[in-house]
Amino acid sequence: MTVPDFSSTNLVELVNQVDPDPKTSPTGRRKVKRKTWHTVIWMVVLLALAAVVLYPLVWLFVSTFKPNAEFGQNQGLIPQNPTFDNYVKVMEGIAGTPMWKFFLNSLIIAVGSVIGTVVSSALAAYAFARIQFKGLGIFFAAMIGTLLLPFHVVIIPQYIIFNNLDMVDTFWPLLLPKFLATEAFFVFLLVQFIRQMPRDMDEAARIDGAGHLRIFWSIILPLIKPALITCSIFAFIWAWNDFLGPLLYLTSPENYPLPIALRLYNDASSGGADYGATVTASFIALVPVLLFFLVFQRFLVDGVATQGLKG
Repeated sequence: MTVPDFSSTNLVELVNQVDPDPKTSPTGRRKVKRKTWHTVIWMVVLLALAAVVLYPLVWLFVSTFKPNAEFGQNQGLIPQNPTFDNYVKVMEGIAGTPMWKFFLNSLIIAVGSVIGTVVSSALAAYAFARIQFKGLGIFFAAMIGTLLLPFHVVIIPQYIIFNNLDMVDTFWPLLLPKFLATEAFFVFLLVQFIRQMPRDMDEAARIDGAGHLRIFWSIILPLIKPALITCSIFAFIWAWNDFLGPLLYLTSPENYPLPIALRLYNDASSGGADYGATVTASFIALVPVLLFFLVFQRFLVDGVATQGLKG
């Protein structure tokens, strides 16, 4: 009877015969090549989509260096005679108002809208999601029904109210409704977010003597942070780009935000639209929105509301 040789060399050969190395076998090479080609194809497709999406932004940035005479004549992307005159002209302002004043007005309106929308919508959403009171269903349905009302339906009544309160040509008509939870979209978003949370911690806090305000501040508010940041991003972008509201309520150039200032460059008294200044002002107005989104977009997917409920 012969004893099989189990030396290290023979064991390696036996293992290679049973389970060959996929990197050296023909089958393994085909799998690696196929996976590489799939990756290359996906990268090419994603780069093409990114180029299509980013091209308008690149065109806008490059066009800020075009002289006003090249608009309509130079169809290429690169300016023939690049210049910084557009930036100098925009920084000087228009209608006797400097550019920084338009920028500051937009910042006041946008930041105030974010604060008012987040605070009022969160309080209203907690009331709808956690407090039982008479007429809850009716009030909630009425709030959802306001989403179906076009903004143009309430323009005249709102203008009459603010005009009687002597608030026209001030920021109050643009900011005061934000503190009254008039944005039903954000209220509905937060209500659905809060309703997904179990009531165990609410009941435990209530047994310890906590009221609704304490429960809202210490329990609900930290858990709905992702939803609050989402509301903040949308509220900032909508307020920053709002054109109709400031056009209705603001009449003095020193109170104009950036969207109204852009119209001034097209209505210049020199006889024609200043396309170079308009494009440059548009790019400057776009930069804060991009920065705001880049800073806060990571919070959109930073956890879920039930993270604090594990254990």
